[in-house]
Amino acid sequence: MNKQQTLLKSAVYSGIALHTGVRSTLRFLPAEANSGIVFRRVDLPGKPEVPARADKVVDVRRGTTIGEGACVAHTVEHIMASLHAMNIDNAVVEMDGPEPPIADGSSMPFMKVLKEAGTVEQDAPARYFTPDKPLFVDAGVTTLVMLPTEEVQLRITCTTSFKGCPIDPQFMDIVINKDSFDTEIAGARTFVDYRDLGQLIAMGLCKGGSLDNAEIIHDGAIICKDGLRYNDEIVRHKILDLVGDLYLCGCRVHGHVIAVKPGHHRNVALAALMMQNIQQQ
Repeated sequence: MNKQQTLLKSAVYSGIALHTGVRSTLRFLPAEANSGIVFRRVDLPGKPEVPARADKVVDVRRGTTIGEGACVAHTVEHIMASLHAMNIDNAVVEMDGPEPPIADGSSMPFMKVLKEAGTVEQDAPARYFTPDKPLFVDAGVTTLVMLPTEEVQLRITCTTSFKGCPIDPQFMDIVINKDSFDTEIAGARTFVDYRDLGQLIAMGLCKGGSLDNAEIIHDGAIICKDGLRYNDEIVRHKILDLVGDLYLCGCRVHGHVIAVKPGHHRNVALAALMMQNIQQQ
């Protein structure tokens, strides 16, 4: 039987936050078995915490934000994706502000520090969610289906469509594990449509945004630093987000997820359905 895991030692990552443009520091700490993933705001009185669960999501615009009382943590999906891929069941993620570093717009920097910290098994069985029946989130343009599978794995089949991309639509089918996520998904960077960028800037957002941490879709091209890391980087980043959002169900995920034009809103809705099934089991 697989055991739960936590970090062998602490890990630290610092960088610029995307929207506020301020310097932000994350500290990943080991945690007790069965405690799950918890975000802690060390900049607030009493250092309040919020568990990383779908029922704690308070915003899904431009990212997944969790919150409870004064403790709010923005854009947690890239962090959660790394923890999920690494099979880290229990950890405290300390933040010194409401927004984590955007890093290079991918999960690669977080994977790097987590791998350097290492993992250790704990004296408790690992917890998994495997659906016993199909789960559906049908929102017209966006459709997510989660199917039971005989294989002990998380498989994601994803299709995206952004008309401004040089390659459209994009499709990928992949079994997610530590190695495949590290080499095929973690490096895929976030992106924004040029038509939305001016609006975001007018709202006082994207103060830390640059071609160092995002790609811009514009007029049939993708503008980015040092070229695309993958020809189909858009669909790979959508899978990255999905791996992170699904971990908000509270345990490791097994099953086959078929996603058509996924986004944070529907990803979180699927994670909430998964939580309901877990509570009924």
